Amino acid sequence: MDSEGNVLDVLLQRYQDTKAAKRFFRKLLKKQGFIPRVIVTDKLKSYEAARKRMMKTVEHRQHQGLNNRVENSHQPTRVRERRMRRFKSLGQAQRFLSAFGPIRGHFHPKQHELSAKRYREQLRQRFEDWQEVTCVRSAA
Repeated sequence: MDSEGNVLDVLLQRYQDTKAAKRFFRKLLKKQGFIPRVIVTDKLKSYEAARKRMMKTVEHRQHQGLNNRVENSHQPTRVRERRMRRFKSLGQAQRFLSAFGPIRGHFHPKQHELSAKRYREQLRQRFEDWQEVTCVRSAA
């Protein structure tokens, strides 16, 4: 997640070792195009080991309270997974989540930060943008 609460990337892996953490950091850095100043993770030791090898100058914060936003970002994924009655494989889950995250973020603006009027306007505009991008016209 970035500082504004947007999910940057999702990478599902079978193991939670240093090799997996390095793979995640490499994918994230390649996609973002810059090295962050600070990263916040849970207290899994493999994140620290991977950071020491790949991003020596980046400050690493491991704290339960700081990581709450990241952990809460998994909730929509878990809800969706329950509705789908689990994924058949890690590959299927990865393909789904790579598309689901950005699309969900588009249709779920931060309602608690907006007035009701502004929220409705923003949601209407986002649906219009989606219809334009997908070339779908509403039936109404």
